[in-house]
Amino acid sequence: MKIAVIGQSLFGQEVYKELRKDGHTIVGVFTIPDKDSKADPLATEAEKDGVPVFKFPRWRVKGQAILEVVDQYKATGAELNVLPFCSQFIPMEVIDHPKHGSIIYHPSLLPRHRGASAINWTLIQGDKKGGFTVFWADDGLDTGPILLQRECDVEPNDTVNTIYKRFLFPEGIKGMVEAVTLITEGKAPKITQPQEGATYECIQKKENAKIDWNQPAKAIHNWIRGNDKVPGAWAEVDGQEVTFFGSTLVDNGTVANGQPLEIPGACQPGIVTKTGLQLFGNDGKMLLVKNLQFKDGKMIPAAQYFLSGSSAAVELSEEEKSFAEQMRGVWKTILTNVSLIEDSTDFFKSGAASMDVVRLVEEVKLRTSSCQLQNEDVYMNTTFQDFIQMCVRKLRGEDGEQELVVDYVEKNINNMVIKMPHQLFINGEFVDAEGGKTYKTINPTDGTDICEVSLAQISDVDKAVTAAKEAFEEGEWGKMNPRDRGRLIYKLAEVMEEHQEELATIEAIDSGAVYTLALKTHVGMSIQTFRYFAGWCDKIQGSTIPINQARPNRNLTFTKKEPIGVCAIVIPWNYPLMMLAWKTAACLAAGNTVVLKPAQVTPLTALKFAELAARAGLPKGVINILPGSGALVGQHLSDHPVVRKLGFTGSTEIGKHIMKSCAVSNVKKVSLELGGKSPLIIFSDCDMDKAVRMGMCSVFFNKGENCIAAGRLFVEETIHDQFVKKVVEKVKKMKIGDPLDRSTDHGPQNHKAHLDKLLEYCQMGVKEGATLICGGKQVQRPGFFFEPTVFADVQDHMYIAKEESFGPIMIVSKFRSGEVDDVLRRANDTEYGLASGVFTRDISKAMYVSERLNAGTVFVNTYNKTDVAAPFGGFKQSGFGKDLGQEALNEYLKTKAVTIEY
Repeated sequence: MKIAVIGQSLFGQEVYKELRKDGHTIVGVFTIPDKDSKADPLATEAEKDGVPVFKFPRWRVKGQAILEVVDQYKATGAELNVLPFCSQFIPMEVIDHPKHGSIIYHPSLLPRHRGASAINWTLIQGDKKGGFTVFWADDGLDTGPILLQRECDVEPNDTVNTIYKRFLFPEGIKGMVEAVTLITEGKAPKITQPQEGATYECIQKKENAKIDWNQPAKAIHNWIRGNDKVPGAWAEVDGQEVTFFGSTLVDNGTVANGQPLEIPGACQPGIVTKTGLQLFGNDGKMLLVKNLQFKDGKMIPAAQYFLSGSSAAVELSEEEKSFAEQMRGVWKTILTNVSLIEDSTDFFKSGAASMDVVRLVEEVKLRTSSCQLQNEDVYMNTTFQDFIQMCVRKLRGEDGEQELVVDYVEKNINNMVIKMPHQLFINGEFVDAEGGKTYKTINPTDGTDICEVSLAQISDVDKAVTAAKEAFEEGEWGKMNPRDRGRLIYKLAEVMEEHQEELATIEAIDSGAVYTLALKTHVGMSIQTFRYFAGWCDKIQGSTIPINQARPNRNLTFTKKEPIGVCAIVIPWNYPLMMLAWKTAACLAAGNTVVLKPAQVTPLTALKFAELAARAGLPKGVINILPGSGALVGQHLSDHPVVRKLGFTGSTEIGKHIMKSCAVSNVKKVSLELGGKSPLIIFSDCDMDKAVRMGMCSVFFNKGENCIAAGRLFVEETIHDQFVKKVVEKVKKMKIGDPLDRSTDHGPQNHKAHLDKLLEYCQMGVKEGATLICGGKQVQRPGFFFEPTVFADVQDHMYIAKEESFGPIMIVSKFRSGEVDDVLRRANDTEYGLASGVFTRDISKAMYVSERLNAGTVFVNTYNKTDVAAPFGGFKQSGFGKDLGQEALNEYLKTKAVTIEY
C-alpha cells in the first residue's frame, strides 16, 4: 500500500521503519521543521532512505487549508495517511483525500481523555487502566471511529515517562502497524465512539499545572506524577516557583525525621528528609518528592533543599583537564547549532533533548568506566561547568553522596581494634530502631555483654521494605546492567577480604566460632560465595523453545529470567556471615533487593557486612539489615505484601510456620533449608584413620552447630569397637577453650538456651539406655562450654536416634555385616533429608549406597565438603530449594515465557 506518514519523534520514526519492513511503500513523510538546525528523527530516517520529506511549519491558516501545501501532499499519490504522534492540525482536505482515509494514534482509551494531554490526564485522574487508541482521523477533535485499542494497568507511581516507555511506545508502534495490516486486508472496523464516558480536558501547560494543596495526598501525588516531566507541577516555596518531580506515595504512615519546609497553602509544612521532600494531603496521608527544579532550570535532589549550595569548585588535574576538553568536544557534536561551548553553555537551553541526554551519558561511559552517570545527573547539572565538576567529583569518589555515618562499638581484641556497627541498617544508613529499642548481645566465651544492639520494630520493617522496593523499581540498582551489578558484587567481596580478620574476630566473639575456622570457613567461604555469584550476573539467560501449536503460522517462544523484587532473608545463628552470603549473593546477582533478619543472638557480622556493602558502593536500599526477634521481624516479613520471596534457614518447626504465613499473605515464593539428622554409614572396608578423622569432623565441626552434621553414625559391627575407641581417644585430646586462642579445637556453644538444650538431650539419651562413653556435661568455667560427647549402643527407637542435637554429640549405632539394604532402610527412616555420607573402598558399594540415600547431599569418603559451585539443599522435612551453585539463582528469579506469531 502507498502510505503517507504524517507525524514526528522517535515514535513516528519507529512506525515508519516497521511499515517499510512490512513491504509498504512510503510515498512521503510530512513532519515538523528542523529545530536548532536538527532534523526530527522521522525526517532523518526517511532522508536516509531517499523518501521524499516535507517539513511544513503549518498546514492551514485561520482554519483554512494552505492550497500549496495540500497540492504537494496530493502529488504523492498516497492511498492511506498514517499519523503517528502527529502534533499539527491537518486539514480535512488531506484527512479525507486518500482512498483508505487516515488513521491516527491517540495515547488514551477513547472516548476518555480526548485532547492533547491524554497521558497526563490518565495519571491525574488516577485511572487504573490506560492505553492507546488507533482511530479514523477526524477534524482534530479525537472523535472519529475507533479502529483498535489496547489497554494496560496503570501502576500507582507511574509517570508520563514510565507508562510511555513501558507500554504506550512499544505497544503503540505495534498497534499502528497492525491497524495498517487490517486496512490492507479489508478487515479494519469503524466503531463509533460512545458518548458515555467521553471526556475532554485542557492541554496541560505550565500556567495551569500549579498544585492545589487542599486535596488528599493521593490526588496531590496524581497531579505531580501526571505533570512529570512536562509541563511540571509547581508551587511557590520561599517566594520562588519550584517544580516537583519523582512523586511516590508513602504507605507506611511514618513521618520521617527532617527539617520542616513551609509551603503556602499546604495543610502542614513539608519535611526535607534524607530521602526527599515529604508532603502531606488534607487527609493527613503523605507522599515523597525526589527532585525539585527552580525557575532558572537548575534541578536538585529534594533532600538537598536546605544545603547552602554545592561546594567550591574543584581544581582540575592535567588528566581531568584532558577529560574536560574531550567532553567539550562531545557537547559540540551534540549541540551542532552552538559555535563555541563555554563554561556557561546550558545543555538544554542550547537545544538538547532527552535522546541527547542518553547519548551524553553513554559518551562519558566510553571515556571512563569509573564515572557511572544517570540521566538525572545531566538534568541536575545543565551547564558545562557544572557538568564537568559533577563528573570530576564522581571520578574522585567525591560525588556528593552523604558520607556513611557509623556509631561504632570499638574493642581492642585479638591484637586489633575491631569496629562494630550496632544499629539497624535501612536505606544505606545506620539508624536507631523505633523508640530507641535495644537488646544486649552476649559473648558466649565468658557470658559478658558485647554491646547494645538496636531491636527492630514493625515500623522499621516497613521502612526497610519500602527502601528495598524503591531501590528495585526506581533506583540505580534496578536500572543497572548485569555486568555493572557483577562488578559491584565482586568489589564487595574484595572489601570483605580486606576486613576478613576483623570479620572473623567479630564472628568468634559473637557466635563462639573458633577464630581459625571462622577465618577459613565463616568468612573465607562467604567471600568466595560473593565472588562466584558476581560472575553469574551477566550470564542469566532464558532459552528458545520450539512449539507446535497454531500451525501453519510461524511461532517463536522464548523464556526470560527476571528478578523477583524485594526478597526477605532470615538466617540462623550457627554461621551468621556464611548463611547471609549463601543467600544474599545469589539474590543480588539475580537483580533483587534484600531485607535480611540475622539471628537475634548473632547480629554483629551482618551489621558489619552492611557497612562494607555501603563502602563497596552498593546503592541505598539494596541491602537492609534488621536485628530483631523472629516472632516480630521474621513474622512481619513473612506477612508483608510487598515482599515477593522469602529465603529461610532454621528449624523445621519455624520453617513450616513461615511457609504457611507466606502462603496466606501473598503466596510469596519460599525456599527453606531446615533441620537434619544426617546418616553416615561406615563400612568395614573403609580407610579407618580417614573414617575416624572425617567421622569426628562430621559431628564436631563448628561445635556441632552444623545443619549437615552427621546426626547418626552407622558403623559395621566388625569395626565398631575399634572405631569408637579411636574416636574417644581423639575426643579426649581436643582442647576446649577461648575461640581466639589459635590452639583451641572446640569453642563455646552459641548461647545459653542452646547449651541447656544439649544437656537435656544427653539426659534423654542416658534415660533411654544409650551408653554415654564420654562428655555430656557442661564445662565448669565462665561461658557456654559443652564437652564433646559420644553415645554408643543407640537403638533406632531412641529419642537421640531420631531428633537432631545440633551440637557436639556423636550418636553411634551398629549394623550387621553384609546387610547393606537394611542399614539403608534405617538411615532413610527419618523425616529429614539434608545430607548423608558413606565410607567404603568399594566403588560399586559407594555408588549403590549414594543412589539410595534419600538426601540432598551425599558425601563419599569425605564429609562437610561444600563448595560455592555445588547446589546445597534438602529433601522431605529438611526443606526445598537450593543455596549455592547455578541452581541457587533460580530461587531468586522468575521465568517468563513469551510467544510470538510471525
